[in-house]
Amino acid sequence: MSVESQRVLEGFGGEGVGPQTIYQECILKLPKLNLAARLGRSLAPVILVAIDYLAVVLALVLSDGVRQIIMKYFLEVGPFTLNPVFFFFTIPLVYLGFISYEKLYTKRMPFWQCTEKFLKISTYSSVVLIGLLFFSGWSASFSRLFLVSNWLISFVVLVVFRYIGKRLMVRSGLWRKPVLFLGSSTTAELIQAAFEEEPNMGYQIAGVIDDHPARGRDARFPVHQNMNDVESMLKSSDIQDVMIAADGIKREQLIDLVNRIQPLVKSLVVIPDLIGVPMSNMEVNTLLNQKVILLNTKNNLTNAWNILWKRLFDLVAGTLIAILATPLILLIALWIRLDSKGPAFYNAKRIGKNGREFICYKFRTMHVNGDALLDEYFDRNPEAREEWERFAKLKTADPRVTRAGRFLRRFSLDELPQVYNVLLGNMSLVGPRPYLPREKEKMGYYYDTIIETVPGITGLWQTGGRNDVEFEGRLGMDSWYVRNWSFWLDVILLLKTVKVVLGKRGAY
Repeated sequence: MSVESQRVLEGFGGEGVGPQTIYQECILKLPKLNLAARLGRSLAPVILVAIDYLAVVLALVLSDGVRQIIMKYFLEVGPFTLNPVFFFFTIPLVYLGFISYEKLYTKRMPFWQCTEKFLKISTYSSVVLIGLLFFSGWSASFSRLFLVSNWLISFVVLVVFRYIGKRLMVRSGLWRKPVLFLGSSTTAELIQAAFEEEPNMGYQIAGVIDDHPARGRDARFPVHQNMNDVESMLKSSDIQDVMIAADGIKREQLIDLVNRIQPLVKSLVVIPDLIGVPMSNMEVNTLLNQKVILLNTKNNLTNAWNILWKRLFDLVAGTLIAILATPLILLIALWIRLDSKGPAFYNAKRIGKNGREFICYKFRTMHVNGDALLDEYFDRNPEAREEWERFAKLKTADPRVTRAGRFLRRFSLDELPQVYNVLLGNMSLVGPRPYLPREKEKMGYYYDTIIETVPGITGLWQTGGRNDVEFEGRLGMDSWYVRNWSFWLDVILLLKTVKVVLGKRGAY
């Protein structure tokens, strides 16, 4: 048994099993919850309510402070006193009501999904507050500056308090939740990796039932090989959460498992084998008599309203970025001209929306005789040609790149002039990679999906590995982005881009 398997069991107060008994005695060795985890089942929602209440009250205090600072140094506005009933009861109750409605006290969500909901909650609460003030007759004496600042501050404080609160609860054991996984132990490894990327969800796979005899010997978890023992395993443990990976499980077996397990647990999750299928805004319908589930998928970037909102965001944000970046662009252009012979900009054709080619603006990062230098390099280093075929990049020393170019690529500054492409409308701040015309044949069936929108300065593949991702992987990511686009997804990818660029991950 691996050290990781022992650690998983000990994390819930359970005891490990020896390597000779992992398959035979796993039924008896699923973890018992320790005291903290037991208390967390009932106390966790109460603690989260307290955290949210304190966050809302603090946001009100900070909003009043911001108003007073602006009033003192920038604007002349009249005096304003927040009614204690509104301060300590009405406003927090509105926020807590919306938080409860969004099921943030019962559901465990990834950080960015939770953040999106808090943005909606702050917006809805502010609208309700305005309505309450209007109908109560207090709107004339209420500070509009306070309302605006509280909308933003409450969003930020709620997200920060929730993040810190959950992290402390996970460390104390109050937010930990063991999961029994049914299906491939390989899939369990992937799910556990996702849980580790989102530690505040609190999930940990404590055991796996994988009836395939050739799998699981080196798994991080205790693995059992008999699906018929699942009821006994659940009854002898404190586990109340089960996940079933549908890949490889026959329909009849899946139905049988669901019917057997559901009465014994509080949460049963079925993971369908639909990786890569568009999921954003997916609608689920049912035909009750036939017991059929209908999954309605949409291509979000073919919707006219979505296209309009995305373009408006590009124009507003792109204009601000262009104003701030223009002095830096001029300085970098001068540096490139002094560093090596040739123009400061490299204007090349790229595949745009509907397959139309456009001129993509970039800083020149290579010597003007780069192709000749690359051929010479391949002659001396045949193994580099294979790397070039896989990644369409050289992750090792690229003989074509100049000294200034290495710096610009490391921090992705070579793509800064593309902000002007955004203003012209042939690129977006976020979108698929701008592919070369010669790459069209290699794009295969992904091509028709990717060209449904304009390419982006950053995107899913840039934040998910950049040049460490193989060409086929980039195509899959870009296709998934087009089909699953949302305004919030663009916001997330822009924020992640900052982290990736500063960390210089995958930059060559």
